[in-house]
Amino acid sequence: MPIADPSADELTVLQDEAVQFTRELIRIDTTNFGGNDPATWGVGETEAADYVVAKLREVGLEPEVHESAPGRPSVFVRMAGEDRDRGGLIIHGHLDVVPARAEDWSVDPFGAEIHDGMIYGRGAVDMKDMVGMILALARHLARTGQVPPRDLLFVFFADEENGGVWGSGWMVEHRPELFAGMSEAISEVGGYSITLPERGTGENVRAYLVQTAEKGLAWGRLRAIGRAGHGSVPNEENAIVRLARAIAAIDEHVFPLEFIASVKDLFDGVTEITGVGWDEQDIQAFLPLLGGARQFVSGTLGDSVNMTMLSAGYKGNVIPQTAEATFDARFLPGHQDELLALLEELAGEDVEVVIDHIGNSVDSPRDSALMSVMTQSIQAEDPGAEVLPYCLSGGTDNKALYRELGITGYGFAPLQLPEDLDFAPLFHGVDERVPVDAVRFGARVLLRLARDC
Repeated sequence: MPIADPSADELTVLQDEAVQFTRELIRIDTTNFGGNDPATWGVGETEAADYVVAKLREVGLEPEVHESAPGRPSVFVRMAGEDRDRGGLIIHGHLDVVPARAEDWSVDPFGAEIHDGMIYGRGAVDMKDMVGMILALARHLARTGQVPPRDLLFVFFADEENGGVWGSGWMVEHRPELFAGMSEAISEVGGYSITLPERGTGENVRAYLVQTAEKGLAWGRLRAIGRAGHGSVPNEENAIVRLARAIAAIDEHVFPLEFIASVKDLFDGVTEITGVGWDEQDIQAFLPLLGGARQFVSGTLGDSVNMTMLSAGYKGNVIPQTAEATFDARFLPGHQDELLALLEELAGEDVEVVIDHIGNSVDSPRDSALMSVMTQSIQAEDPGAEVLPYCLSGGTDNKALYRELGITGYGFAPLQLPEDLDFAPLFHGVDERVPVDAVRFGARVLLRLARDC
């Protein structure tokens, strides 16, 4: 039967389970240290996948587990919709997290403790909160025997924090049939709220930012080759010096500002709400209005390259033959070739640019029927709220779905956030946390989305 409004008891169970699953998943250490050696991967992602499978089977669902390699399982479960001829919707999350140094945190990063209404832990916002919501939604639909308007495919990917090489990337390349009939997808880093002063009223209004675009990424290394020698002997071919010059040249490069369509739509929407205009020549004066989204949005105003690791030498009195620096480059839609060529130019003839991983950019329609349903789902739970598009400076598993299968992807992990929560820095940050009430809110919104999608 079609999805009906839940009873009060059913709604309570949905929300309680979303919070419970978020906490229990945080307690499973799914740290992803990267790399391609299964011997270094640990067992956390497998344990989390087993947990998800068990919860789905409890309500009669039959999930499939597909491993790209030992320790990299992804979980799939499909629900048939009323209209099997429509393109289906993928609702997906990832089970892995980035490392957390316990000594830097004020709480156990894998304890899932609740303090002041916040669930603390690695993965609280990236993205075990959304995984908890997805799992609670799938169970609710199965328990109540309700049928969504179109096919839904729930996916719990491995390895997103390593670029999806052994997760979404591997699955779309080697098992594309698993996604047959799917046309759209929603996942992380969108649907969260910022608080804006409303023009002329003296009141505040929440605006929810739905991610309609995301920058592409290029992860790689600068590799300098020189002449090895004794540390006491002058050397004009020192690999470390050559590398340092390349790093400095790239770091000193000023990338021009560029305002892509989704960014302009966001800024225009904020102006409409607040009455505060934005100026391309002084955009820094406008950005503080964006509150907890400011850092994400700042990263979408142009291309960027950041150095992240260094490796050189093996003894204090030996000049090494090679030196390397790892970089993280992000590019706006359409800028991939331009940015890679610029890196080669700035690095110079003595330094090789080695690209280890490319993640494509994503730019999805901002006027789609699904965008309208996301807007309606938010506003039904938060009357008077506004919904605006934005571009994400980071990356998600939507990249692989779009690149290989043409599946349109959005960031929609709905969270109603406190006005003073600086949200963007929580991703990969110390004391990562999410409000309990925000998870409950998100579960309600996703149920509305599943009903009306």
